[in-house]
Amino acid sequence: MHALFRILLATASLLLGGAAVAGAGQSPPTPPGNDDCLACHGDPDVKRANGTLVAVDAPAFAASRHGQSACVGCHADLAAVTEFPHPDTLKKATCAGCHDIVRATYDDSIHAKAREQSGLNVAPACTNCHGSHDIRGKTDPKSRVFHTQVPATCGVCHEGIKRRYEMGAHAAALNRGDPRAPVCADCHTAHAIQRVDSDRSRLGATAECGSCHLSVVESFTRTFHGKVTQLGSARAAACADCHGAHDILPASNAASTVAPTNLQTTCSKCHPGANARFVRYDPHPNPRNYERSAVLWWANRFYWVLIPGCFGFFGLHSLLWFLRARQESRAHKSGRA
Repeated sequence: MHALFRILLATASLLLGGAAVAGAGQSPPTPPGNDDCLACHGDPDVKRANGTLVAVDAPAFAASRHGQSACVGCHADLAAVTEFPHPDTLKKATCAGCHDIVRATYDDSIHAKAREQSGLNVAPACTNCHGSHDIRGKTDPKSRVFHTQVPATCGVCHEGIKRRYEMGAHAAALNRGDPRAPVCADCHTAHAIQRVDSDRSRLGATAECGSCHLSVVESFTRTFHGKVTQLGSARAAACADCHGAHDILPASNAASTVAPTNLQTTCSKCHPGANARFVRYDPHPNPRNYERSAVLWWANRFYWVLIPGCFGFFGLHSLLWFLRARQESRAHKSGRA
């Protein structure tokens, strides 16, 4: 009865207001304000004809990023509605009216293609990640897209991946409160998420890892794997092929794919028959790190002397030869004169 009374009250006030404006012959009926909408939707028990709850948590909405916005700004159909309760067949609210650039980015993502091209309604749209009436900014700790909340938000759909992520070193760093610890959106981006099995994604993975592990990626680019990857081949091993993607662990952990006891298995994925000697290969050589490889360090120093010395010696030799040849040429010409 309470809900029915509120609906009747809101309807009567809107009809009386519309009649007054129409009688004055001035402008079209004023769109309903937020208080008019909450007269019905503020009731926690209000439902559609099919029994679906359509209540709005008024305090949560007021505290959201849209708390000062008008309901009809998103639910544009309501701006022209004069009879209440309004039909259940209103168009869905669209975020593109205000967030057109983000929407264009999302449209090129695997989520949008799955939802809009393949018809997979379980693929996420804006509200699945950001919420609907309780949207908060990404710097708000209560936001679904706050840095530490991202794994839980993505894990609603990607539960298995979330479990694997929680086993890895990145999640451990996040749990320690390290603000640099990467979460889903750091590696996959937030709106322009692409297929991870595409060449574009594989070739971009090294740069993504390098945004945190710069020195490691620099050493990787000195190897055959790194050089081939830089040339655009997606067949060579990249970071995730050796270290894993979500359950990354340090080499000191026995469960890590790059632990000494697991290296033969890991390398054998691309190099069948890899033996104990094969896996002694250093995938991240650093000629400036004496402790990692003294031989490489000394070889690097030797070539720093050898190469400039060779070019310097032969350059000086060529210069002196040129000067001597020019002197003899002048002497020869003067003798002929």
